[in-house]
Amino acid sequence: MEGAFGSDFGSSGGGKLDPGLIMEQVKVQIAVANAQELLQRMTDKCFRKCIGKPGGSLDNSEQKCIAMCMDRYMDAWNTVSRAYNSRLQRERANM
Repeated sequence: MEGAFGSDFGSSGGGKLDPGLIMEQVKVQIAVANAQELLQRMTDKCFRKCIGKPGGSLDNSEQKCIAMCMDRYMDAWNTVSRAYNSRLQRERANM
């Protein structure tokens, strides 16, 4: 049975596993999972904050609230991500 990556997951021919390829595939999966989590959390938080009475469409104030909420959420996420990555790089340099 083939998996999501086909029958030669991580192989470079001859049945040997390529650790570099496997690591790259894992990194891609983690990045996708992080993006999905970001989108889900942002959607949940902004919906709760901005939508008082769910209906068939959003009025102008709800649209503006959603847009501003998403912008602020993304700005905060990016700020935290940059700080986290910077700290990781400093710690790696000090090892």
